Amino acid sequence: MARAAAGAVPSAGKAGVRIVVVGDRGTGKSSLICTAATDVFPANVPPVLPPTRLPEDFYPDRVPLTIIDTSSRVEDSGKLGEELRRADAVVLTYACDQPATLDRLSTFWLPELRRLEVKVPVIVVGCKLDLREEHQQISLDHVMTPIMQQFREIETCIECSAYKQIQIPEVFYYAQKAVLHPTGPLFDQETQTLKPRCVRALKRIFILCDQDRDGALSDAELNDFQVKCFNAPLQPSEIVGVKRVVQEKLSEGVNEHGLTLTGFLFLHALFIEKGRLETTWTVLRKFGYDNDIKLAENLIPSSFKKNPDQSVELTNEAIEYLRGIFELFDMDEDGALRPLEIEDLFSTAPECPWNEAPYKDAAEKTALEGLTLDGFLSQWALMTLLDPARTLENLIYIGYPGDPSSAIRVTKTRRYNRKKQQSDRNVFQCLVFGPKKAGKSALLNSFLGRPFSESCSSSTDERYAVNVVDQPGGVKKTLVLREIPEDGVKKMLVNKEALAACDIAVFVHDSSDESSWKRATELLVEVASHGEITGFEVPCLIVAAKDDLDPFPMAIQDSTRVSQDMGIEAPIPISTKLGDFSNIFRRIVNAAEHPHLSIPETEAGRSRKQYHRLVNRSLMFVSAIVGLAAYRVYSARKNASS
Repeated sequence: MARAAAGAVPSAGKAGVRIVVVGDRGTGKSSLICTAATDVFPANVPPVLPPTRLPEDFYPDRVPLTIIDTSSRVEDSGKLGEELRRADAVVLTYACDQPATLDRLSTFWLPELRRLEVKVPVIVVGCKLDLREEHQQISLDHVMTPIMQQFREIETCIECSAYKQIQIPEVFYYAQKAVLHPTGPLFDQETQTLKPRCVRALKRIFILCDQDRDGALSDAELNDFQVKCFNAPLQPSEIVGVKRVVQEKLSEGVNEHGLTLTGFLFLHALFIEKGRLETTWTVLRKFGYDNDIKLAENLIPSSFKKNPDQSVELTNEAIEYLRGIFELFDMDEDGALRPLEIEDLFSTAPECPWNEAPYKDAAEKTALEGLTLDGFLSQWALMTLLDPARTLENLIYIGYPGDPSSAIRVTKTRRYNRKKQQSDRNVFQCLVFGPKKAGKSALLNSFLGRPFSESCSSSTDERYAVNVVDQPGGVKKTLVLREIPEDGVKKMLVNKEALAACDIAVFVHDSSDESSWKRATELLVEVASHGEITGFEVPCLIVAAKDDLDPFPMAIQDSTRVSQDMGIEAPIPISTKLGDFSNIFRRIVNAAEHPHLSIPETEAGRSRKQYHRLVNRSLMFVSAIVGLAAYRVYSARKNASS
């Protein structure tokens, strides 16, 4: 770990680096490029050079460079913008003998790069160092520090002289290095510390290399790490030297077992401070990380062959693994993972995957904001249902053994389940429809064990709630409730496959409000019609919420008529205020488990079925007549020939 092996280091898979050189006229752009390419200062240079290519063996990373010279004339600004948008890095020049060109960096060029949305590293280069007068000598750090603080995109600054061959190769080496081994993702220049995502990645690498799980890298483990990353072993004296450097600066960086995680992180911070970013990037890339310090996409299974009405679930093997992870990180053994324990669990991932919607606040939590085992597994079930690749990625981050694709399974199609009159799924998705103020959000809150609140705020965004539902016989099923805002129904149903992933739909209305009931039935007809037309019919239940209030007149007669006409169960009365739920969640799961039942039939759907039956009968009748006629012809021919 103290040294890299000779030869190229991983270079993020780039086939070449494109560097665009910009700056005021007369600052030495063309001379800089010519001298870098030929090692000779040019006597005469054209106003703008054609693209210049430096071969792959020019620098140790063995990645070819293409250097683009540019014109600073106003009439060429369009072409300049095009070149900058294609750049991997920008070299921004000023002339050391012309202070006005230095001022123009912060008054024009750097703001212009931002205006053009050029989001690549910038190397500021002071050319013509040999022409600076003795009385003009200044400290580069003193001049550039305030500019770099204002423009964080500046990777480094350097002064050079093409005429005297001073630091010319270094200019484009730093530019290439800024692309292949960028500082930004790894290190915070302001606080002089490793960035959180870098720490998380290095922690995961440390744990993977700590084969005996004793919290330290032994000499043998350090050597294995060195061979894996740099293809060369460390000599015993070098290992001693590495540990001595760490121990002198950080006593807790080494213990009796070897190099600790603290020491491992300290070493990488030291490499970066000394400008050896390629060392840390080599380690990260050997373990599959990209420039965003996330696992490269090719390491995460992301394509799942499935029909629209199939879903993805965790396998029993994956669930058992997650049970073990839950117990491992439940440090206080209180049967729940508190926020700090969740953070510790995902400390080897770029971030906790449940910090944002739709996962945030989607599972039941304890009074101390902890996740019980059911809540923990429910979160994983929801993530697997909505984004299987995200589940696999995070399983890899937390150390899932073996092939990650074995952690998930694709279910049978809903059409197949309906034909078999039984679903084999363990996770059911229920769409919750209803008008505003019907009680949809209250239903989801009660599912998560949250107390009833009198205050009502209409939701404008989709929201998820997930929990485990205990079924008879000790069977556990996971139910995902997805609240669909009333205003979003029409937009949702534009998609032909909108109901494909839905196992069951629930229609909630305020049982004391006749207009709420009418709107709920309209939504029921819209959804049922969509299912009939697309072939993705879903079982449906009607929920009469706010049963603690007096029902509107004719409520019983209306609801009985609608449920009988559509062939579904009568509305299920619930009161979230009184905590009376009529086993609603178990009934939802039960209906989803029997997908051939509770499917509503609209009047238009019945008409279509009758029409198809009539057509089929007509075809059968015509076929019979044609068959009889053919038989008579055949018989007549047979008799004539005999």
